[in-house]
Amino acid sequence: METANTPKTDERFTHPVRTRVTEAVYKRLEKLIEKGDCHSIGEVSRKILSNEQIKVFHMDASLHTVMEELALIRKELKAIGVNINQITKAYHSSPNENAKAFYALKVAGRYEAVGTKVDALLAIVSQLAEKWLQRS
Repeated sequence: METANTPKTDERFTHPVRTRVTEAVYKRLEKLIEKGDCHSIGEVSRKILSNEQIKVFHMDASLHTVMEELALIRKELKAIGVNINQITKAYHSSPNENAKAFYALKVAGRYEAVGTKVDALLAIVSQLAEKWLQRS
């Protein structure tokens, strides 16, 4: 079975090519391995010699804190959702009307918390949109 990196049967690598490079060039090739879709110096070299594209992945370090905030909001929303499900179950299993009223008020408070988290989420998305649109 052939994968994306495996050449076709009639395109096997049959001719070895050896060369020496400077330390600076070697480090640049290593950076292409770290940030790109190649897994070895040989693969990087073959793509360069064959004039093939090397996909380089760039991670914006300024987004680390934003991603942490988004992950925290996601976690909090999930916890609120679990809590709402628990309150709803208690509401439906309660025969007493006063208890049902209590659970209804309690769930209303949890939905307010959802609203607060969604507002925070929308603020972050607005900031990201401004940043993204500045680059265009």
